Amino acid sequence: MLFSSIEFIFRFLPIFLICYFLVPGRGRNAVLFLGSLIFYAIGEPVYVLLMLGSIIVNYGAARAVASCKRSGKTGGQRFWLTSVLVLDLGALFLFKYFDFFAENMNLLLNRELVPMLHLTLPLGISFYTFQMISYVADVSMGNIDDPGSFLEFATYLSMFPQLIAGPIVQYREVSAQLRNRTVTLPMFERGLEIFCLGLASKVLLANKISIFWNQVQGIGFSSISTPVAWMGAFAFSFQIYFDFWGYSLMAMGLGAMMGFQIPRNFTVPYMSRSATEFWRRWHITLGRFFREYVYIPLGGNRKGRVHTICNIFIVWALTGLWHGANWNFVLWGIGFFVLLTAEKNIYGDFLQRHVVFSRLYMWILIPVSWMVFEITDLSQLMIYLKQMIGIHAAPVLVGTEQLLRYLRQYGWLFAVCALCATWFPVRLYRRWKGRPIMVIVCLVVFWLSVYEIRQGAANPFLYFRF
Repeated sequence: MLFSSIEFIFRFLPIFLICYFLVPGRGRNAVLFLGSLIFYAIGEPVYVLLMLGSIIVNYGAARAVASCKRSGKTGGQRFWLTSVLVLDLGALFLFKYFDFFAENMNLLLNRELVPMLHLTLPLGISFYTFQMISYVADVSMGNIDDPGSFLEFATYLSMFPQLIAGPIVQYREVSAQLRNRTVTLPMFERGLEIFCLGLASKVLLANKISIFWNQVQGIGFSSISTPVAWMGAFAFSFQIYFDFWGYSLMAMGLGAMMGFQIPRNFTVPYMSRSATEFWRRWHITLGRFFREYVYIPLGGNRKGRVHTICNIFIVWALTGLWHGANWNFVLWGIGFFVLLTAEKNIYGDFLQRHVVFSRLYMWILIPVSWMVFEITDLSQLMIYLKQMIGIHAAPVLVGTEQLLRYLRQYGWLFAVCALCATWFPVRLYRRWKGRPIMVIVCLVVFWLSVYEIRQGAANPFLYFRF
């Protein structure tokens, strides 16, 4: 079920909230857990059992790790931590990466040795797997003193606002709220505002700009001119930003309506002046996960330059692969490894000193990197990148005349997206929040969004694929 759907907005959410607030505070975790299972079952009825099994196994392992830690049994602690990591990552590998592995092994051996399974990817498995790992690892490292009750952990992991596409919430961020939380009217109102703004981001911006990117894909990459190729790349850049940012805002808003403070996942990333800064601002919780549970355990930057570079390479290869089982994602991750390493060791200081150049650098880098991310067929990716730099292997069929038509049709939308990708809407919200004008704005964008959804604009969130 999508947040940007009539079923969720006018059926599931009102019924859930009525049940949630009718139950006394101590029973609300049970309502949230049950409601989250129903929410997930509507989209993935079979894989609810997988999620429930994962909850039971990880909670049991965390309790065992905590017990071994208290009694000083280091070997037992390592055993339980390693076992649950193997199970969690094994399940993720089976559903997400096995066919990718089998396909490449068969190509390498030039024979059909490993059979393909063609399993459906469970929704949100990449996100809730990382949350389970962070929970057990934090218990092992002593970042969580008390693993909490089974219901608290189950509620944390299955919480429907952030279950499907993040943010990747750490247990220690919400443990106190799981045990005791109060929802005030201003907090609920703020949650509604944030949800409405996230809904508008998804439906009125991401879905609208995606129409142009879909047109470019339909035309065929070899037929478009260089300006149209850049326009398409910017269109997808805006689509993925407002799609994922919109989901994150809706998750934060829903969390606030229920008494939770879900961490922020974006800080105006398209205003960055380097790839390094971009990744401090984009998908913040994912970057935090890889830093705390991969980069630092590998040694971080404590063992010399060569070891540091190797650690960064591992992190970015895994970051790319986490997003999808395809070579373009690996290429995308390694590309950022190269950029971040070069910025750190060669030209990072130059970017910080030259504002105009650093802006141009990022305005070129962002759309190019998203094309590597989006186009999974490497041969088509090469065609698109060549079109972007003006190398045309075939006659250009969509040129100046069509470009002018696209600018007349979509120019205003590109301008709105560009404005909303700056600090402007953030500062405007901070100024207006809690005021009557904010209520009016939210009502307007909410009903415009509902109208668009009724017209068939409720496209799935892009990060559901990952």
